[in-house]
Amino acid sequence: MKLLIGYVSMSGNTEDIANLIRHTWQDAGHDVSISDDLESLRIEQFAEYDGVILGTYTWGDGDVPYEAEDFVDDLEESSLNGLPCAAFGSGDTDYPKYCAAVDTVEHAFQTAGGNVLVPALKIEFDPDTDEKKEACLAFAHTFLQQLEALKKVQPRG
Repeated sequence: MKLLIGYVSMSGNTEDIANLIRHTWQDAGHDVSISDDLESLRIEQFAEYDGVILGTYTWGDGDVPYEAEDFVDDLEESSLNGLPCAAFGSGDTDYPKYCAAVDTVEHAFQTAGGNVLVPALKIEFDPDTDEKKEACLAFAHTFLQQLEALKKVQPRG
C-alpha cells in the first residue's frame, strides 16, 4: 500500500514519532512517503495514497503551530471521500490542553469526510521510553490492520 505521513515538528519529538511509524510501515513492505512541511503539502495529493496520517506538536494554549494553521484550515474545508486517516503528535501534560492540536487535526479529518481508522496518538515529549515506543508501534500496526481490513471490504479507486 502507498501511505503518507505529514507532520510538523519544532523540537524533533513529533519527527521521532513519525519516523518510528514510517520504519514500521516500511518494514511491513509498504511504500511510505513522508513530509515534514505541511505548508508545501497539497491536500489534492492525498488521493494518490491508500492512507494518510498527520502529526503535529501543540503550541501555546492548545494551538496548532503557525506553520500548520493554513493547512489544517484547508483540510477542514476539503472533501476526503472516506480516505483512511489518523492523527498523532507530541505535547506536554503540564499544559491544560494536552495535545489539543492533535485533536484539532483529527477533527479536521472528520469534518472533511475522512475515515479516521484509529484514535489519535498522543505522546508526551519524545518517544524515549519503551512504553512510548510501544504506543507508537501499536498505533502504526493498528492503522495498517484497520486499513487492510477496510481494503478487503471496499477497495478504493
